[in-house]
Amino acid sequence: MSPRISVLTTVFDPEPDHLAACLRSVGRQEFTDWEHILVDDASTRPWVHEMLSAAEAADPRVRVVERSENGGIVAASNDALALARGEWIALLDHDDELDPSALGAMLAACADDTDVAYSDHDLLRVDGRYASPSYKPDFSPERLRSQNYITHFLVARRSLVDEVGGFRQGYDGAQDHDLVLRLTERARHVAHVPLVLYHWRQSPASVTSSSDNKRWAFEAGVRAVADHCNRVGIDAAVEMTAEDGCYRVIRQLGAEPLVSVVIPTRGTSGRVWGASRAFVVDAVRSLLERSTYHHLEFVVVYDTATPVPVLQALDRLLGDRLVLVGYDRPFNFSEKMNIGALRATGELLLLLNDDTELIEPTSVATLVSHVMTDGVAMAGAKLLFADGTLQHGGHVYHHDLMHICFGWGGDSPGPWPLRPLAVERECSGVTAAAAMVERSTFLDVGGFAEELPLNYNDVDFCLKLRAAGHRIVWTPWASWYHFESRTRQSVLRPEEYEFINARWHREINHDPYYNPNLEPGHHDWLERPFRSGAPPVLTRPNVVSRVAGKLRAR
Repeated sequence: MSPRISVLTTVFDPEPDHLAACLRSVGRQEFTDWEHILVDDASTRPWVHEMLSAAEAADPRVRVVERSENGGIVAASNDALALARGEWIALLDHDDELDPSALGAMLAACADDTDVAYSDHDLLRVDGRYASPSYKPDFSPERLRSQNYITHFLVARRSLVDEVGGFRQGYDGAQDHDLVLRLTERARHVAHVPLVLYHWRQSPASVTSSSDNKRWAFEAGVRAVADHCNRVGIDAAVEMTAEDGCYRVIRQLGAEPLVSVVIPTRGTSGRVWGASRAFVVDAVRSLLERSTYHHLEFVVVYDTATPVPVLQALDRLLGDRLVLVGYDRPFNFSEKMNIGALRATGELLLLLNDDTELIEPTSVATLVSHVMTDGVAMAGAKLLFADGTLQHGGHVYHHDLMHICFGWGGDSPGPWPLRPLAVERECSGVTAAAAMVERSTFLDVGGFAEELPLNYNDVDFCLKLRAAGHRIVWTPWASWYHFESRTRQSVLRPEEYEFINARWHREINHDPYYNPNLEPGHHDWLERPFRSGAPPVLTRPNVVSRVAGKLRAR
């Protein structure tokens, strides 16, 4: 009878204690219906043969193949795959270790329609301690294009691995990223097991110690992502970024649909960087002067108390591209945006606060390219305060409603090792202070809930989009300054939170793009105490910093 799961390990000159620990971790699995296939890729150290032979003799579930010449990890991996007899394939590096529950936990997550599963992992330091756990999101295809966040522990249905052609030559170093991209393109369901089941050893020659060790691997990653884009019909160029192992997918626009920029305002003026400005005028001017995307109309929903000179300045700037809509009711952000959407004529809506200023010239084009992608309903931008710190990196709904990494440095990649601020990724929501959505989709889900005049209206809107089966993407490649609440004093209303909690209680407490191992009420990937072998966190962010990251009126 064939084993249920085949663990594949390619071997080339590991340290003896590391290989021994790897073998031992498989042998100690609580789930016992496995085989461990090890392919020695012509190791030069004689003891490797001796250790592998002893392991094979000691346990009939261990099968060893010795290559006569070194072929590299792709060739060795394909040799291992050819020998596998299990229904499922699992990948384990020759110096890494599995948690004793790993195989059982992964297979328990593999329902009838599941073809691929992955777990969380951590690093096994040189001093033997576990550290730097990677608490991953549920399946995030946009993020997988930007980085191989899945890495370890990966389990896939054998039939699907065969169907996609196994490991491909020419992608050594990024062979796992290339494989998981091809697998997830065809998988019926991708399961995430939010448990640390894999310990990735940190050694002097490992990419976990220094990215300089495997620069060539990142170059192979660019090719893997570019090939993936071609297969799924994304017309894009792929580039490396300043963050090793993170890539930028630059989608090409075949056309420029009309974008209606919907801006609510009351014409407030104030001082930023020591100079006076009429906020809405400068927000519009920054788009006109800097944006590389020019097919724009501007729908300005203005309070009737807006100063006439502000409206005149907008008219001078925009001419016939300006649509002015008066509003004479008590402030209701949701109602103003709904009115603006109805008056807009563009195929796409750029929802924009008046207290913003464009930073990256290609921002509008970047947002357009995402919203024009199948399955994506909304795309949000990176927003910075006037001092350059981060205001918005996407929403996280983890027992609270928060901006990701609120207050971090504006150029920070975010918490290591996942670096969420350096990559495009799905998230549960984005702020409507600078976000794009297709007008028809906006209307289909009913726009903003006018029961939420100040707060959480974008949360409710995003959750309606997701409930309708759409994805929401945040990108670091579109950015604005957001002088938050400079045009309106922030007020938190308990009844608005009660509305959101009643309508979306489960969703605001279970964020699929965060992780249950992370501390509730935090937005910065702080793990719950004592979840990993890393030294416990002895100090916690104070209450003031936690409150600062909560969502509030724009």
